[in-house]
Amino acid sequence: MQDDPWLDRRYYGGDLPQAAERALHAIGQDWQDEAASEGHLYEALDLAPGHIAVQIAAYKFYFYRHRLEEALPYARACLAHTLRRNNLPADWRAVKNEDAAFSSLDAEPRMLLFSLLAFGYVLARLGRAEEGREALAKVAELDPPDRIGARRLLAVLDGAGQDGEG
Repeated sequence: MQDDPWLDRRYYGGDLPQAAERALHAIGQDWQDEAASEGHLYEALDLAPGHIAVQIAAYKFYFYRHRLEEALPYARACLAHTLRRNNLPADWRAVKNEDAAFSSLDAEPRMLLFSLLAFGYVLARLGRAEEGREALAKVAELDPPDRIGARRLLAVLDGAGQDGEG
């Protein structure tokens, strides 16, 4: 694995240290071995703890491993990062539709919506339904055409409380 050129490819625009990017690629290569892939994640976190690509990778690693308590801080970190990058209030509840081009396909506002959606979804999955619902409702408010899919998740949450199902 050490000499695999696939691990050395560069996707993150050059601002992520090469060794951290290599560690992120190694997570995927060793995905079936949870301990090894988590070791690669720790390496990336050590090398570039504040980089959004590493925070996203940590969120996804723990989310897809169904380790939601561990995914939550990274979802929160991604949200905080995207709020800063969009020059928005630190409290996502204060964000208004006119604060950014949320209806556009611009990467930065969309990343904020995806981060808030992930944050809300993880909260809901952890049984913190009201907090999750609040975050998902904010995504729905900022994304009226529902390109991100928050309304579908809200409908699932609304249905989960009925007839004891969910």
